[in-house]
Amino acid sequence: MPPSATWSYPTAIRFGAGRLQELPQACAAAGIRRPLLVTDRGLATLAITARAAAILEEAGLGRALFAEVDPNPTEANLKAGLAAFHAGDHDGVVAFGGGSGLDLGKLIAFMAGQTRPVWDFADVGDWWTRADAAAIRPIVAVPTTAGTGSEVGRASVLTNVETHEKTIIFHPRLLPSVVISDPELTIGLPPAITAGTGMDAFAHCLEAYCSPHFHPMSQGIALEGMRLVNEALPRAHADGADLEARGQMMAAAMMGAVAFQKGLGAIHAISHPVGALYGTHHGTTNAAVMVPVLDANQPAIADRLARAADYLGIAGGFDGFRAHVRQRIADLGLPHNLTALGIAHPDHDALLAGALKDPSTAGNPVPMTAAFTRTLIAACFD
Repeated sequence: MPPSATWSYPTAIRFGAGRLQELPQACAAAGIRRPLLVTDRGLATLAITARAAAILEEAGLGRALFAEVDPNPTEANLKAGLAAFHAGDHDGVVAFGGGSGLDLGKLIAFMAGQTRPVWDFADVGDWWTRADAAAIRPIVAVPTTAGTGSEVGRASVLTNVETHEKTIIFHPRLLPSVVISDPELTIGLPPAITAGTGMDAFAHCLEAYCSPHFHPMSQGIALEGMRLVNEALPRAHADGADLEARGQMMAAAMMGAVAFQKGLGAIHAISHPVGALYGTHHGTTNAAVMVPVLDANQPAIADRLARAADYLGIAGGFDGFRAHVRQRIADLGLPHNLTALGIAHPDHDALLAGALKDPSTAGNPVPMTAAFTRTLIAACFD
């Protein structure tokens, strides 16, 4: 069983098995009296969601649930959530679930008092300063997977169905006030979801570690996050009831999201438009493009990843690290490229345009010129 701990970096985190029971105290600490519990459709009818709703109700906090959340949340989901928030006279959000439920729950709290459209707060320059910070409602985040780390992030991803783009919405106040990270909530998570979300956490740590930007704190967090995923993910995948491995993965997911303040790169720059165009699972898509991105970036990252390989106990420097990642993807039953993911007739021009517009390009070790990116996208297919 993983140990219990109470952390304050980057926000207040209540980590440990059984700590979902502290949901009323977390709401009180965040100043929430009438929470809207936001999750996705898949989780809405599960026992863990009913348990969270019952804990809130028994504490006198009501029992309001919003679950009209798609796997890749859209503006229509956001509008429906805002309508439910205002109709119930709620004063805060409990964002509950994987990346989709967490991201949309955070955006409902963020947009509840804004007068501008959500796209005006995209992660571009200082656009976040357009928001009325005083109108942002408090957020408590409760992850039920170990992947995105959105529970400790200052951003949410929203799909624009008109442009087929995934847009990152950023504001410092999107960071939840309190996080409850209870590995018991991930027991029984299907192996395929465990694998996909786990490789999302690994991708966050890997890209942050390889980013050329200067951020020594994130650099160290990213390296240790990779080690935790490397050791715990095979165990969590093989035995969904391994509580210690589940706890390690939840910690690693948060570490990845903290670390990528240093930057992401081509893995995410490509997976975002792929997800927007083809509706693929984000973490699984990250795994599908990971080895081609390693190959494309090798000239800039070989020495750095050789050092990481030593720390992770992987022999063979960069080549050994690459071979290890490729084998891990295969062992987890994940696709090794986008063709294997099921994209038979890709629109290379649309993927190129989406990748070049993605803010993740700024953190790639090799500059993502149009020529470089087009060649890389082609390499992600058979």
